[in-house]
Amino acid sequence: MMWVVPRVSEAHLAARRQQILDAARRCFVRDGFHNTSMQDVITEAGLSVGAVYRYFPSKNDLITSIAQSVVGGADQVFADIAAAEPPLPLVEALDRALTFVDGQSGPDGLLPLAIQVWSEAQRDPALAEFVAATYSRLRQHFVLLARRARDAGELSADADPEATGAALFALIPGYFMQRILTGHPTREVYLAGVRTLLPHPTAR
Repeated sequence: MMWVVPRVSEAHLAARRQQILDAARRCFVRDGFHNTSMQDVITEAGLSVGAVYRYFPSKNDLITSIAQSVVGGADQVFADIAAAEPPLPLVEALDRALTFVDGQSGPDGLLPLAIQVWSEAQRDPALAEFVAATYSRLRQHFVLLARRARDAGELSADADPEATGAALFALIPGYFMQRILTGHPTREVYLAGVRTLLPHPTAR
């Protein structure tokens, strides 16, 4: 008699994978990358060794997947902000981006892990390549934002979108690094400072 092995649904596989990632994220937030072992993740997930290693053969695979989740949401949010119609004024665009950041900066958010990812990327060439490619892609959303602001007359006609976009993008990690490390400034205070640095529409 031939036995048929029940086929596991894609939804089940995705849920199990997410269960492991959620467990890894809790471990990494609590203990850091270096102090977390695969056994810690297995225990946290409540799964067998084989079940975890089926999805993630190493801790580096887990770290890379966590890194992807850290930036995945930001990528979509920043893309939507840059492509908004009509084009958003720069301060309003930054306000929306920082609102997303605020939602991810707490103990259960993803951004505290971003700092660990940056650190780990200094010693892991594969992760460093992923981080470089990812942040280059994120920066391009702000290049588009700067280009549209120039075309709308908010920036001078000779403004370089690449240079301006890079500077605008730097305001995002600059904000959440301060928030995570010191608890300040508030988004309102930070944006007030940004307003003093950006051109005023009435001055054109």
